[in-house]
Amino acid sequence: MRRLTHVRLPKPKNNVDPNCWCVFLDAQDIIQSVQLMEHGSAMAGDNWQGDWLSPMGIDLQINGGFGLSFSELTFDELPKLFHLLDQLWIDGVEAICPTFISCAVSSLHLGLEVLREARRKHSSTSCQLLGAHLEGPFLSKNRNGAHALEHLCLPSLSALEERIQGFENEIDIVTLAPELSGSLEVIRRLKSLGIVVSLGHSSADAPICHRAFENGVTMLTHAFNAMPGLQHRSPGPIGEALKNSDISIGLIADGVHVHPDLAVLLQKLASKQLVLVSDAISPYGLQDGQFEWDHRLILSEKGSCRLQNGTLVGTTVPLLQASQNLMKWGRDPASAIWAATVSPRLVLGKEQKLVDFLIGKPLRKLLRWHINFERDAFCWQRAD
Repeated sequence: MRRLTHVRLPKPKNNVDPNCWCVFLDAQDIIQSVQLMEHGSAMAGDNWQGDWLSPMGIDLQINGGFGLSFSELTFDELPKLFHLLDQLWIDGVEAICPTFISCAVSSLHLGLEVLREARRKHSSTSCQLLGAHLEGPFLSKNRNGAHALEHLCLPSLSALEERIQGFENEIDIVTLAPELSGSLEVIRRLKSLGIVVSLGHSSADAPICHRAFENGVTMLTHAFNAMPGLQHRSPGPIGEALKNSDISIGLIADGVHVHPDLAVLLQKLASKQLVLVSDAISPYGLQDGQFEWDHRLILSEKGSCRLQNGTLVGTTVPLLQASQNLMKWGRDPASAIWAATVSPRLVLGKEQKLVDFLIGKPLRKLLRWHINFERDAFCWQRAD
């Protein structure tokens, strides 16, 4: 049996944690057990010298790539979809929740049907398709961001069923604005289906957020963006989420959607709740330039995508690059790794633990992270 020694594991907070672990592998390099090493131990094995071991990334909010937009997906684009999934695997992402912005019901149904077919045909050796993330259409018109107003509507059980009937088991997350009339019924229905409900594109104040959390909302979609900020007399969604450790907090760590200092502050206040997302859209994987997106022109430049009026619509930043950004800003690698690899898994299965994502896994499906603060080097590679 092979052993890896002096391995570190991601944790929500690990600035001064000196613990190292020993990882036991079978002949096929599949992890059999993980045990804490005694301080000063000179156990024989492959010494990782304090490098971190983690699962691959999980991206809960990605809208497309290689010119493909999930909200406009057709069967003709299946080859492009498989190409995107291959690239995401290369980029260290094991699985994604393909995200649909607010769109016509017919477009949503077609896209979900294409994803259903893709799951049947897709290789198990590439990035996997989890359930979809429906970002809309039950969003505030005052906080619509880049969502087209004509596709937004008030939440109701009938409007929900019109969109998800027949696809209930293929949707993992729905983002909505809980201040809208009819939202509580929709939240309760989604919760009964086992679908994660996330607050986003919302003007909700703290009391409304508190009620939403009590009724089944368990996440914030891209914190600080398309919602009230954290104000000293109006704590809003972020303040209310910080009071409740069961609420996951999505964050786009590209340095543009949220200032790096605020990203680090959020990490320090709620590292266990933090979930990094890419919010990548169709130009992901392509060179900078102008592209058509949702029947509108966008400019992709230096990792950011904007409408012609300057409205941010997403990024082209890989998920693990966001984790590396957070490492550089906050100097807390264990927490930054956790936010991109473990935390998103807990959103979809809160009762699991880190070891559940390691035991039984081959090294080739795990990541090794090396950190050198003196050189500002924060890199990852396949663990094998």
